[in-house]
Amino acid sequence: MKRFPFAIMAAVLVFSLSACAGKTAQPPATQPSTPPPATTPPATTAPSGSYDAATAEALFKNTCAGCHGQTLEGAVGPNLQKIGGELTKDQILEVLNKGKGAMPPGLVKGADAENIAAWLADKK
Repeated sequence: MKRFPFAIMAAVLVFSLSACAGKTAQPPATQPSTPPPATTPPATTAPSGSYDAATAEALFKNTCAGCHGQTLEGAVGPNLQKIGGELTKDQILEVLNKGKGAMPPGLVKGADAENIAAWLADKK
C-alpha cells in the first residue's frame, strides 16, 4: 500500500517535467528602435465584397464543415464548392440566418455570417 502514494507522486513529477521540457531559455527582450509593422492580413476584396478569407475559412471549418465537409465537398449537407454560381451573397446570408431544409437557423450570426456569406459567394 505504501507504493500507491509513491506512484502518484512519480506520475505528477513526470507530468510536471514533461510540461516544461519543450521550453528553452530565451535571451532578455531588447527594445527595437522602430516598432514592427502590423501583421494583420488584409481583407480580400472580391466581387461579393470585402471579407477576411482566413477568418471565414476557420469559421466554416469550426461551424459548418461537419455537414458540408472540410473542403466544401458536401457530406450530410450539400456540396458548397460552387455555391457562389447558384446563390448571391445575400441569398447565402439569408440561408445562414433563417436556415433551410435540415440546416438550423443562426449557426453563425452578425459579422461572422456576413464574412462567411461573402466568402462562399466567391466559390464559383
